[in-house]
Amino acid sequence: MNPMLNIAVRAARAAGNVIARNIDNDNYNIESKFTADDLVTDIDRECERTIVDVLRKSYRDHAIIGEESGLIGDKDSEYVWIIDPIDGTTNFVKGIPHCAVSIGLQHKGRTIVGVVFNPITNELFSAARGEGATYNGRRIRVSKHQSLEGAVIGTALPMRYRERMSAYMEVFTRLIDNVADIRRSGSAALDLCYVACGRFDGYLEQGLKPWDFTAGELILRESGGIVTDFTGGLGFTTSGNLVAGNPQIVQALVTKVCDGQNLPGILR
Repeated sequence: MNPMLNIAVRAARAAGNVIARNIDNDNYNIESKFTADDLVTDIDRECERTIVDVLRKSYRDHAIIGEESGLIGDKDSEYVWIIDPIDGTTNFVKGIPHCAVSIGLQHKGRTIVGVVFNPITNELFSAARGEGATYNGRRIRVSKHQSLEGAVIGTALPMRYRERMSAYMEVFTRLIDNVADIRRSGSAALDLCYVACGRFDGYLEQGLKPWDFTAGELILRESGGIVTDFTGGLGFTTSGNLVAGNPQIVQALVTKVCDGQNLPGILR
């Protein structure tokens, strides 16, 4: 195994053990961050410390960007780890077994390692650039479904950005009108991995942060998928608005659902 991927897997499993021990335990503090819907717990912070400890033991000169801690180390480092200790904190708090540790590594701004681990179901998705993507050690590929007809698409409503809701509802309505069914799981990292292994045919969401999608994006790309913004471009790295799937599904979502040329500015 790629040595950096091996360390990422080790860190994800260590943090996953913390999640698994606590998902049915309500003896921890829960706080709101920026909005009442944006939760953080003591367990998020403990998981992040656990990940940082594992990474720093092997790569002390690497920088780390954590959802809870922000930047750790030299901001000019060539290597930057981007971590979400619990993607799907609301699910975790409610005891819903659908949350994950997400760890990505970038070298000079290019993602080279990605790991997403759901410790409750013991599902490990991983990838190293140019080496393909795996699910529990088995190679995975995106769905071969060619059209929105009959497709199952993952998505999420902008609960943390309610000022965007009216604009997004137009997109959501077209999504419902064009696909067989939708899923809203509460974990962007796992949504991307579900597309990577063919469980979902495609996925779209807006307002994501780098720790939400960095690892999952690489896993999806290494499984044969692509990621764009709502206009079909590459602006998702700054906007956080993602469309993902095989090339045919992404093209159909951008043109028929997102209607990229006529999007409100807030969704671009």
